[in-house]
Amino acid sequence: MNAYLLRTRLSAIVLLLSLSPAGMTQDQPTIEEIVITATLMSSDRDRMSSDSLTAADLSRRAAIHFEDVLTALPNVAASAGASRQRFFQIRGIGERSQFIEPINPSVVILQDGVDISGIGGALTTFDTAQIDVLRGPQGTLMGAGALAGLINLQNNMPAETNATDLALGLENFGGRRSSIVVNRPVSPTLSARIAHQNYRSNGWIDNTHLGVNDTNNRDETTTRLSIRQRYDRNTIDIGVSRIDVANGYDAFSLDNTRETLSDNPGEDSLALDVGFVRWNHEGDRYESQLQASSVRAESRYSYDEDWSFVGIAPFWEYSSFDAYDRDVERQTLEWRLRPVTSADTQWTVGLYVRDDSQKLKRQYTYLAAPFESTNTTQTWAAFGQASQQITDQLVLTAGVRAEYRDVDYRDSAAVDTTFSDRYWTGNASIEWTVNDRNALYITLSRGVRAGGFNATLSSTLLSLTDEINIAPYTDNNRFGEEAVVNTELGWRASRLNGDLRTVLTVFNMARSNQQVKSSLVIPRADGSTSFTDFTDNAASGTNQGLEGRLDWDVSQDLTINAGVGLLEAAFDRYINVDGTDLSGRDQPQAPSWQYRLGATLTLTPALNASLEVTGRDSFFLSDRHNVKSPTAELINVALAWTDGPWSLTIWGRNMTDELTITRGFGTFGNDPRKEYALEPYYQFGEPRTVGATVGYRFGD
Repeated sequence: MNAYLLRTRLSAIVLLLSLSPAGMTQDQPTIEEIVITATLMSSDRDRMSSDSLTAADLSRRAAIHFEDVLTALPNVAASAGASRQRFFQIRGIGERSQFIEPINPSVVILQDGVDISGIGGALTTFDTAQIDVLRGPQGTLMGAGALAGLINLQNNMPAETNATDLALGLENFGGRRSSIVVNRPVSPTLSARIAHQNYRSNGWIDNTHLGVNDTNNRDETTTRLSIRQRYDRNTIDIGVSRIDVANGYDAFSLDNTRETLSDNPGEDSLALDVGFVRWNHEGDRYESQLQASSVRAESRYSYDEDWSFVGIAPFWEYSSFDAYDRDVERQTLEWRLRPVTSADTQWTVGLYVRDDSQKLKRQYTYLAAPFESTNTTQTWAAFGQASQQITDQLVLTAGVRAEYRDVDYRDSAAVDTTFSDRYWTGNASIEWTVNDRNALYITLSRGVRAGGFNATLSSTLLSLTDEINIAPYTDNNRFGEEAVVNTELGWRASRLNGDLRTVLTVFNMARSNQQVKSSLVIPRADGSTSFTDFTDNAASGTNQGLEGRLDWDVSQDLTINAGVGLLEAAFDRYINVDGTDLSGRDQPQAPSWQYRLGATLTLTPALNASLEVTGRDSFFLSDRHNVKSPTAELINVALAWTDGPWSLTIWGRNMTDELTITRGFGTFGNDPRKEYALEPYYQFGEPRTVGATVGYRFGD
């Protein structure tokens, strides 16, 4: 992207975000109300950096999965190495992959209040009402997780309407979607909703060796059933969902193109069942909420490790296949209590219990027998938060959470270990309402990412016992917790009778005992290499920057939205496993700037058009090599028409066909035609994708 144009656009966004009241009408504002559900208090959104995407935002992007709207969220990124970008980072902090090890997430994922962290492939957006992204530690809410932040998807619950919605869509690369939503009031107090969608695409990879174009295909089915019962002062919500993902995985090419040579393509499949029951009771003095949830996920992640075929380079080639079958079971019970009446003091207290079990079976060419492991974690927590009105303009808020975890890990490498840890997290804020149009806040929060066991290292060393001396590596089997102290200063303002709304947040995150993904590249006897990840507490770092957002209703027909994220994320101290000093180097998955600028124009009462430009800086894809994802600017468009029960949306993403990279490697060779010379390898993001969706509504 042209540097001058970039500076011009960033300057325009910053100018919009910092518009002063001079020369503007100062009438009483009517600030748009956005309710964020994944917080302890409804007022929490006023003392943190957050963004929300509505169903209209998802429709304009024709989003099927959360990855389709990522670029609308400044200081939020993701990595692939799978069929979807399903590993998320907020402010440069988060996981980039998963193979053997259970994940202790830095970014928690909630769906209807149910914790599905570590299962990012399930973030289909069909029938989703709102997506909230909370930046910064959410430890009081989620404990030893959400070190970087939280992603919350809130699906549509039953409404008191009688309606059926049908939709069909087509797009390039063989894409097609079909869906049905049925909403019924069963009785004056009971409503039900069922939603079902199937999405299929060939993907944008051609396997030239096999002569097919669907080895990196997508086949994703979402089914949700929800029931809402209201009586007296009670509301009971019941939700059951099923996500079936049968995606192929054949993304890396020895030639660094969208043409692969694999003779045994992999898959990235998932069967996820989620159920929850949530009971809200409002008494005379107190309101209580009790939620019980269950998650069951079966997944398979596999790939052709050599990315080629037998015969590509006789006497040099190797042939290897790697497959990971993972079963996750998670049961959670949470209770909250808060006062009903509005007073100078507001508070919430609660208890939390979770049982989490993950079983893994790895089948790998270089293992004599499958590697199997079981990781069971039991968590108990108590938490509380209170807000006190000090004066008419000042509010003080503080929260704390104490958590205890038991971990039991066992695997077929004769590892059998049990350990327990105690964690504490919390937050404190001061809010100052300057006047009806301006408010300031400062927040100090502490987050923790739990420690764990390096199962990947254990598995790999088992496969290499006859080739190397493994003793020097066994000391790296355990790693401890990482902590972060986050400081935020925020400003919220409204102008032009509430038609112009701006938010600006400046933050500093100090990371200590930082968990980093180290890697070992070990030569095998046949000339190939073993590439092994493991986690180590080897660094400290600072992640600082700002986030800004602007929403401007210019007129009844024109709306402008803008967002910007600036990030400086560097290692203060880090010497990696091979002795390289990376102190002062940028952390991976941390672009130094991101922006979004969009406009929606109503052309006629039935027709509107939207144009959106997003951009991001280049960034390192790992801390063990210098391969980067390049600077990218994407243009998205949509034209939406409605006429009575009919609707039609024509849309396009990445209209300039910008080349983006979602995963990359840089310090090993995998091409036998080049005698395994070291070179970078890339997984590419979505090219230009266009399509149309037509819908029809029966009933209300």
